[in-house]
Amino acid sequence: MRLRLPRWAAVTAVLAVLAGAGTWTAVASDEPPPVHRADKALDLDGIKLDTSYFTSGGEGRRPAVLLGHGFGGSKDDVRAQAEQLARDGYAVLTWSARGFGASTGEIGLNDPDHEVADVRKLIDWLAARPEVLLDKAGDPRVGVTGASYGGAISLLAAGHDPRVDAVAPQITYWNLADALFPNDVFKKLWAGIFFSAGNQSGAPSGPAASAASGQADACGRFTAELCSLYQRVAVSGKPDAAARALLEARSPSAVGARIKVPALIVQGQSDSLFTLGQSDAMARALTANGAPVAVDWIAGGHDGGDRETERVERRISTWFDRWLKRDTSTDTGPAFRVSRTGGVDSTDGQATLRAATADRYPGLTAATESFALAGPPQTFANPAGAAPPAISAVPGLGGGLSGLSSLGVGLSLDFPGQHARFDAKPQTEAVRITGTPTVRVKVTSTAADGSAVLFAKAYDVGPDGRQQVLPSQLVTPVRVEDASKGRSVTLTLPAIDHEVEAGHRLRLVLAATDLGYASPAVPAGYTVAVEGPLTVPTAPGLDTQAAALPWWVWGLPLLGLAVAAALLLTARRRVTAPAPDPELTSVPLQITGLSKKYAGGDRYSVKDLSFRVEQGQVLGLLGPNGAGKTTTLRMLMGLIRPDEGEIRVFGQAIRPGAPVLSRVGSFVEGAGFLPHLSGRENLELYWKATGRPAEDAHVDDALRIANLGSALERAVRTYSQGMRQRLAIAQAMLGLPDLLILDEPTNGLDPPQIREMREVMIRYAAEGRTVIVSSHLLAEVEQSCTHLVVMDRGQLVQAGPVAEITGSGDTLLVTLAGEVDDPLVEKIGALPGVGSAARADGGLLVRLDGTDATALIGDLVRLDVPLTGVGPHRRLEDAFLTLIGGASA
Repeated sequence: MRLRLPRWAAVTAVLAVLAGAGTWTAVASDEPPPVHRADKALDLDGIKLDTSYFTSGGEGRRPAVLLGHGFGGSKDDVRAQAEQLARDGYAVLTWSARGFGASTGEIGLNDPDHEVADVRKLIDWLAARPEVLLDKAGDPRVGVTGASYGGAISLLAAGHDPRVDAVAPQITYWNLADALFPNDVFKKLWAGIFFSAGNQSGAPSGPAASAASGQADACGRFTAELCSLYQRVAVSGKPDAAARALLEARSPSAVGARIKVPALIVQGQSDSLFTLGQSDAMARALTANGAPVAVDWIAGGHDGGDRETERVERRISTWFDRWLKRDTSTDTGPAFRVSRTGGVDSTDGQATLRAATADRYPGLTAATESFALAGPPQTFANPAGAAPPAISAVPGLGGGLSGLSSLGVGLSLDFPGQHARFDAKPQTEAVRITGTPTVRVKVTSTAADGSAVLFAKAYDVGPDGRQQVLPSQLVTPVRVEDASKGRSVTLTLPAIDHEVEAGHRLRLVLAATDLGYASPAVPAGYTVAVEGPLTVPTAPGLDTQAAALPWWVWGLPLLGLAVAAALLLTARRRVTAPAPDPELTSVPLQITGLSKKYAGGDRYSVKDLSFRVEQGQVLGLLGPNGAGKTTTLRMLMGLIRPDEGEIRVFGQAIRPGAPVLSRVGSFVEGAGFLPHLSGRENLELYWKATGRPAEDAHVDDALRIANLGSALERAVRTYSQGMRQRLAIAQAMLGLPDLLILDEPTNGLDPPQIREMREVMIRYAAEGRTVIVSSHLLAEVEQSCTHLVVMDRGQLVQAGPVAEITGSGDTLLVTLAGEVDDPLVEKIGALPGVGSAARADGGLLVRLDGTDATALIGDLVRLDVPLTGVGPHRRLEDAFLTLIGGASA
């Protein structure tokens, strides 16, 4: 593909750089309408930036979107969203930021001189594309979006480049120094996870590579100044002025006054990394600039929970329709929206969500109510070494619980003697907190420097006085200086959206330690007294989406009864599972007549699929992209319902939440592990979260099969990719499920690691269990699987033993008693009915094209070929391509 350059000269030099070395390729998505992707490594200032460019549709110019990825990820993480935006009529450019994915260079945390400058050059490149809409020469109509690291770059791009026309930052920061050093307290757990993720990106490739070897090894791909910053603060446990200044200079807040474009701000409630306070500062600054702003608080965030991906991506596309396509008829949604937990879906145990909206963003302090707190001044200790620490948010674990905090589920721990607590009276009626509670307290410290580090949190305490929930698992750290003689301070607690029910009461807790933060290692005593009420914002102007009610509740009673009866009968048919089939109790899986259509369409993702898997088999599920493999696995795991047909596991029909699913283990998208914990601790924590008895985990058996050895006691951050994959497989094997489902378990592994993974699967099945593996590595499937199911366009093509499928081809292996010369090989290839003949290990490979084996043997004898045998020979790849007609896997 050749770059067509414009005639204007202002960016000629830049475009010459951007047109540097790299190979463009084009691929097509498997979902209609087709999306075309072109990949290229761009040369920028001595580094290579790995990019992908997505377009769809016909001729004509269209707006462009730059789509960034999260920290530790790459452009591949946002491919699905890029493809959808392309289908929505945008030219979409994704890239792996410096130090991530296949891009080279060092991680500068969105340094304006490097990462932000890269984005400006990407905009230059878009300006030269013939399909991109221009506002003027060199100025493409462009929006920027991304989550976390990519969300910050969208804001920074708008602040540094006036050509950006709209942004949609997600779960990101406004001031990185405030995010990592809130109230001058070091957020050590999240900072450590950041640094660990950067270290895993690879070895230094710039100036840091010339540093002392010890520091270079520790820095990974971080720049030397960021490496020094982290090591300095991590050792001291306290941020310094230089560290704060460096992070602030690389934050959107540094250019906040220049960001004046429409902004859709999406922030997570389950997020102890970038809190709602970050999005509030963002919204206030951009609104003051006169920019159109909408704020959307989603249920999930960096701590986990429901990220509402489909809804958010749809809203981002709508936002760009309004401000990039300039479609004034587009409804961009409310100025403020917050997702609230509305209960639990009985089919899958997941929290259901409903929206509360307002026509203006209320901020974090709207319409406050005050609650008096009871309790005398209380003295407690900061223990030596700040251990054991209290627990509030645990990245990767807390988010799933915080989404259910309104239902009385949570995880928090405060140690006796290490905290003070003050209670309000029980509520006579429910109160909804939306924003940041505040309280004034007096703090006295016995520390030598007179300081105190405290962690403030407001609990929702149940009527029994014991059950307490920490909304969204959030805590506010605060450093109080000059408190040796007592100092009064106003504490601003975390921004939350949480309902305190009637009969419940609020509890203020001030703890001396917290797992996520650095506390002074020197022991000290703190005394805290409350000097005022707990003040909470209620944001009364929000319109909460009502729970859906059938229309007959307020309609005609007689018709209502009829509808209710119909709904009842339909529901009973829908949720009542078929009776177990006693003849299939020993059969791991039988699929019969399975069909599933794409939502809202006529095209089948899976159509009339039937096959059976027996005990002890390792079954390979094969097919090209779009064959329906993932949809089949999702139905098998009860994640989605089939339109027709049934799935039976050990005779039990599969439904969401079916009890028999406890006999199924799965590895579909990879597991998220806490890097600071050992492999064993991660597995034990995961099993504990399932609520099942510890003795049912069979941790040692799963680990024996996974063969991790002594590495199990090391921190996961020290693991290689292969070890992480095996740990993920071990997690899927906890409880020793009788049926194990693995989707692309060898992704990202090198050949020795792939061999190890193969041995894991074979060992697992050898003990009488069954494994189903979906993979694109055909040679690996051929070696590890005993049986195959080949799918194409949602339908079964062939099923059976591997040897049976590979042995039925049109290529024969002719074994020889001795060598034959080239002229004789050419004669064989020229025989009637022979397509080709070529040398191979053990003899000749002869491809038949009209003749059969018997006729071939006669011809070979007449040519005096010293043959010793003739038999079928076909690799799985040959068989696969033959079965699917050559489609790309």
